[in-house]
Amino acid sequence: MKQASRSKTRLPGEVFAPGAEGYAEAAATVFAAGTPDLVVRPRDADGVAAAVRHATSAGLAVTVRSGGHSMAGLSTHTDGMVIDLRNLRGVEVLNRERRRVRIGAGATWGAVAAELAWHGLGLTAGDTREVGVGGLTLGGGMGWLVRRYGLAIDNLVAADLVTADGELIHADAEQHGDLFWALRGGGGNFGVVTSFEFIAQPVTTVQFGTIGYEAADPARLVAGWRELARASDEDLTTILNLLPSPPGGSAGPYTAMLQCCYGGSDPDAAAAALRPFRALAPVSADTVRETPYADILEACPTLPPGARMEIRNALVPALDDAMTGAIADLLADGAAIALRGLGGAVARVAPDATAYAHRDAEAMIVAGTMLPPGASPELAAAALARWSPVAARSRGAYVNFLGTATDDDVASVYPSATYRRLAEVKRRYDPANVFRRTHNVPPARG
Repeated sequence: MKQASRSKTRLPGEVFAPGAEGYAEAAATVFAAGTPDLVVRPRDADGVAAAVRHATSAGLAVTVRSGGHSMAGLSTHTDGMVIDLRNLRGVEVLNRERRRVRIGAGATWGAVAAELAWHGLGLTAGDTREVGVGGLTLGGGMGWLVRRYGLAIDNLVAADLVTADGELIHADAEQHGDLFWALRGGGGNFGVVTSFEFIAQPVTTVQFGTIGYEAADPARLVAGWRELARASDEDLTTILNLLPSPPGGSAGPYTAMLQCCYGGSDPDAAAAALRPFRALAPVSADTVRETPYADILEACPTLPPGARMEIRNALVPALDDAMTGAIADLLADGAAIALRGLGGAVARVAPDATAYAHRDAEAMIVAGTMLPPGASPELAAAALARWSPVAARSRGAYVNFLGTATDDDVASVYPSATYRRLAEVKRRYDPANVFRRTHNVPPARG
C-alpha cells in the first residue's frame, strides 16, 4: 500500500523515494542514515501543507528536518515521510527600528548571522554555521549571546506553522498562546513550523576566542571556573572544554580550553571581564580578539565514515564539589567534557513562561566520546559508565543535545508539570500523532 502511494505521489517541490537518484543523500543526516518511505523538500509553506495532507491520507508518520543535526539521529527515520525544510531559508527584516525579523525554519544560523550583519543585528544562535534555525529554536536555543540576551526562544515573538490537518496558522502570545508556549522549548512535533519572527539584538563585533590552560587538577580547575563564572559580567559567556589525551599521547593527561565570547566590542571591558579567567591557571595560548559576530560560528565537524558520537548532557542548578569530582572521573575514563555557563538573561525568565523550564541552571554539562565503526552496545555503555553520578545531581537536560530518545529520556528532560502541559498541547494539536519526535524530541504521551 505504501509502495503504491509513493509511485502515485504528486507533490510540489522535490520528492525522493527509495531507489530514486539522490534518495540516499536526502534520507541521511549529519549523524544518521535513514530509510524513510519519502523525503519531501517543499518550496514554501503551501508545499509543506500539501506534504502533511498527503502523509495523513497515506498513513505516513512525519519527521521534520531543518538542519539535520540531531545527535540522536532524529532528523530522519526508517519509514514514514521526512519533510526537509532546507528550501524555506529566507531572512527578512520586517521592521528595522523595532529589529523584528522573519526567518525561514530551514535557514542555517551561519546564513542568518551573515544576513543580519548587514543591518547591525544578531541573534543567539548555535555554535556551528550549519545548524538549522528550526531545530535549535524549538528546543530552546543556546548560543554565544545566551547570558546577555537569553535563549533564542526568549527573542521569539511569533511562529507560522502547518498543523496535522494541513492548516496554516500563526501562533504568538495572543493567538494559539498554548501552542506558542509549547514551541518555546518543547520541540518540534506539534506541527511543522515554517517561519519564525524574532526581535534581533544590536550586535556587530564581539570579543571572541580561546584561552588554553596548562593541565592541572581537573576538579580544582572546574571549581575555579565555577566561582569565576558565577561572578562574571553577564556580557561574557564561557565554555570550559576538557579533552582527554589520545592513547600514547605526550601532551599530558588532558587538554583544557576556555572558549569565550564577550558580547560587545569594547576591548577594555572585555579584558576586565576576562582578567580573572586568564589567572585561573597557567595560560598556554590566548586567541581572544575582536571578531565580527557572524564569523564566530564554526563549521560543523565531520565524523570518520561509520563512526558515531555517544553523548550525554545535564542541566545542573549548582556545580558543587561532588559534581566537580564526578566530572573529573568522567574525564579520567576518557570522556570529553564541555561545561557551558548559563545564568544572566536566561535566569530572569520565569520557569513556567516557556516550555524550557530549567531557568535556574548555572551550567550545562555535556560528556561525549567517539565510537569507532561497528562499536558494540557494550562499548557504547562503557564509554560513559560513570555518567550516572552527574545525572543524579541534575534537574533535567537540554533536549537539543540528547544522544538517545527513549520515552524515559524525553520524560526526564522536563519537570513533571511542564511535561504534562506539553502532552496536553500535543493531544490538542496532533491527536492522531502525525508528527514524530524530530530534532528536539518533545513528549508525545500523556
